[in-house]
Amino acid sequence: MSDYDNNMSGAIFKNDKGDNPARPDYRGQCEIDGREMWISAWIKEPKSGGDKFMSLSFQDKDEKPKTEIPDGPHEKDVPF
Repeated sequence: MSDYDNNMSGAIFKNDKGDNPARPDYRGQCEIDGREMWISAWIKEPKSGGDKFMSLSFQDKDEKPKTEIPDGPHEKDVPF
């Protein structure tokens, strides 16, 4: 058993969007207050101009997934 504390940390990876532009640009997982969460991230540009930014969504791993991602070598823990 590891003594490493994963709380309040996580990682995201580039997502293959395939033929669906609504899929997140990045997907991953994190732990917040002891709860395991999925992370979805989209790269966006403000309509009024300016710098690009990332829009993030967090979802409890116990909930039904809102988005789909293809299986990949770094996504072995992702159940869809």
